[in-house]
Amino acid sequence: MKEAGELEMVVFPWLAFGHMIPYLELAKRLSARGHAVAFVSTPRNLARLPPVPTRLLSPRLRFVPLKLPRVDGLPEGAESTADLPPGNDELLKKAMDGLAAPFLDFLVDEAAAGKRPDWIVHDFCHHWVPPIAREHNVPCAAFLVCSAAFVAFLGPRWANAVHPRVAMEDFTMTPGWMPPPSAIAYRRRSEAESMADAFRANASGVSSMDRVWTMFERCRLTIYRSCEEVEAGMFALLTDLLRKPAVPAGVLLPPVVATDDEGRSEVLRWLDEQPPKSVIYVALGSEAPLTLNNLHELALGLELAGVRFMWVLRKPAGLFEAAGGNVAEGGVLPDGFEGRIRGRGMVQTGWVPQVAALAHGATGAFLTHCGWGSTVESFAFGLPLVMLPFVIDQPLIAQAMEEKGIGVEVPRDDTDGSFNRDGVAAAVQRVMVNDEGKLLASRARKLQEILADQTAQERYIDNLVEHLRRYRDDGCQ
Repeated sequence: MKEAGELEMVVFPWLAFGHMIPYLELAKRLSARGHAVAFVSTPRNLARLPPVPTRLLSPRLRFVPLKLPRVDGLPEGAESTADLPPGNDELLKKAMDGLAAPFLDFLVDEAAAGKRPDWIVHDFCHHWVPPIAREHNVPCAAFLVCSAAFVAFLGPRWANAVHPRVAMEDFTMTPGWMPPPSAIAYRRRSEAESMADAFRANASGVSSMDRVWTMFERCRLTIYRSCEEVEAGMFALLTDLLRKPAVPAGVLLPPVVATDDEGRSEVLRWLDEQPPKSVIYVALGSEAPLTLNNLHELALGLELAGVRFMWVLRKPAGLFEAAGGNVAEGGVLPDGFEGRIRGRGMVQTGWVPQVAALAHGATGAFLTHCGWGSTVESFAFGLPLVMLPFVIDQPLIAQAMEEKGIGVEVPRDDTDGSFNRDGVAAAVQRVMVNDEGKLLASRARKLQEILADQTAQERYIDNLVEHLRRYRDDGCQ
């Protein structure tokens, strides 16, 4: 039986690990406060999530598998964006839309068992969840794991109608609804084109922006993986733009899991042998649209920079197969590269405990694609950034970090976004070798000190819970 004040929650992320992990962190914090949370995803994705402490499991935190329906053209066994080539997620969205009926059955079963949810917390693309929830008189909240500034840049449907954006060039200008002194806009043509694509129809049958706008309109409040210390004033702006509460949940960092020597990963053992703050950690996520030329230029740039590095080379679907499945000689890396960098560089293609690697005393900087999750993790450990953004919110996040003075971007061609080894080497040396790097690191450490206040971060969750209680009975959406 539910205790007084306890909330019954369902959380339902998009099928990408960059979304599922922060959803899991939110679920853990809610369950630790005594609330019951059902985490919904597909069987294979649930099996790949990090382990959850036993004390948080059933009945407070449980995992609900929904079988993903088959869709023509979607590879067998693909249940997340990590299983697909970058930029090919439209069919996965179509498959996820097919979860509407199983999700409805789940809600019916929950109600029959006396566990009707107080809230459903869903992601950006779940435009079909609120109508189902309304049938059962359950309010919805959207949890957005991108930066709040990016959500403001997208804007609601009404703002886009007043200030229409129809051409690629429109996305290289600050939206008319953003107050000064904001100058948020895409700088390069390739970046603006990728954003313009989100407004067009795709193979899922619903454009990405139609999903987002419908989600804005049908949820009762919006939640963000962010805080005032990082994005000051943005939540008041979003509350005004979206005409409903915009609630920061804090940065929701996963814990650094301590391991004994026997269970310590190869990456951490290698870092143990390096001098303090001497290594740049390199990771571009699992979904960056990398070409073979991109990989070669990045590799040769790291070699030219002459500094120690740990490169987590995640498998870009389709690229390794084209290279015969071999990352080393004759594969996706330049000929002789691993031999030339042996001793000062390491390339790791398997799973890496990224938070532990970033927290390691040998790590002095982070070369990142500027996904919001990775950027937030860099804040926690005071690391300056070398930034190599590609798509969606990444270029805008890179600009924001540059404005904060904690990172430098690898020079790119303004038309096609290409980069070369000399630009990579120069950016790495600015952060790791030159005096400028000391100033960048100092600013990054100041941000770290602010976000290290765990009491303040926990207050964001407490404030979120208060919003959930307050708006739970405030009419149907």
